[in-house]
Amino acid sequence: MLRLYVTGATPRSGRAIANIRKICHQHLRGRYNLQVVDIYQQGRLAADEQIIAAPTLIKKLPLPLRRFVGDLSNQDRVLLGLDLRSHKVEAKTGTAGRAGVATKARISGRGAKRRAVGRKGRTGKPRSK
Repeated sequence: MLRLYVTGATPRSGRAIANIRKICHQHLRGRYNLQVVDIYQQGRLAADEQIIAAPTLIKKLPLPLRRFVGDLSNQDRVLLGLDLRSHKVEAKTGTAGRAGVATKARISGRGAKRRAVGRKGRTGKPRSK
């Protein structure tokens, strides 16, 4: 079950509706239930789901519950989040974003720098014991 929360007839809401319908038509073919909720007309539903940004897509079933914020234009990310594309397929085809890999490298690089500073001190010379 998918529920898309939008804010009226804005261009961004229109893109989100078109993008999720295209994804559902191509990859789920009749195996989905999509509800589009305008938070201006049905604000209570949005409040119950604690929607703070729109458009927001919520995948309730099958579990786990997932939330997507934005116009859903990154099809690979949406497919991965909906469990329609596996991590292994992404790694083999190279469709995974390189930013995720770069982020891991940067994080480990900072940690390595902190460890080096801890051993040598700020001057770069080894500390005396």
